[in-house]
Amino acid sequence: MNSPAASTWLTQTEIEAGLRRLGLTRGAVVEVHSSLSSFGRVKGGAAPVVDALMAVVGEEGTLVMSAYPVSKPLPLTQAEKARGILAKVQIYGEDYSGPTGMGAIADEFRRRPGTLLGTGIHRVCAWGRDAERHRQGYQVLLEVGGLVALLGVGIDRCSSMHQAEKVGLPPEVTECFKLPDEIRRDYTEEFYISYGSTPDDAWGKVAAEAERRGLIRRHRIGNAECSLFEARAVVGIYEEALRTDPLGLFGIQREAKP
Repeated sequence: MNSPAASTWLTQTEIEAGLRRLGLTRGAVVEVHSSLSSFGRVKGGAAPVVDALMAVVGEEGTLVMSAYPVSKPLPLTQAEKARGILAKVQIYGEDYSGPTGMGAIADEFRRRPGTLLGTGIHRVCAWGRDAERHRQGYQVLLEVGGLVALLGVGIDRCSSMHQAEKVGLPPEVTECFKLPDEIRRDYTEEFYISYGSTPDDAWGKVAAEAERRGLIRRHRIGNAECSLFEARAVVGIYEEALRTDPLGLFGIQREAKP
């Protein structure tokens, strides 16, 4: 059974019920990525979504969200698209406290009393039990067997997936994303430029394998397709693939030896 959708206004009570049906429980440690617009019409905007998450896991649980100090994707010119640029964002200073590209829910959560903010461009923020530890990054979430909740977004938004890359990415993979010098020199360091891709969607393959193994729970809350899984289990699939066949995971053909 899915939570109310269509033309009605979604309330905090309904969001709480939907999160519980998804599998979130009191005391859970969970990394959350979300899209407010995916829910449809939410009475009160981002605030009741954050309130619902806090109410469901309680202060004995932990919420962790990315808080990168970057803008929403900036419009690309036709010339930029022709050069192969996929996205462009502005990087703010660490003291920036305005809206970011993380979305309205993450921004609301970051500003809440009791939410602790980490440092650096890839900073995270955390609330609840052991928030001081969790604001240091997602490795702690993996170590304690935490969960990932994707609310209206896909696995491409799951920041803890990057923890698997500590085993290393082959140069054939990193080369696919390397920004040419002639493009980099046209932008100041305050801009992050997304460039290039691999033949296959590696994270999509990981998600498909996790689905095949029955590791992902799904439930619709309002109009949002939501999923929940144990971070360590799914990140582990990615890490194992990086150890055993990284080029195959990204769809890159290995050059034949002469």
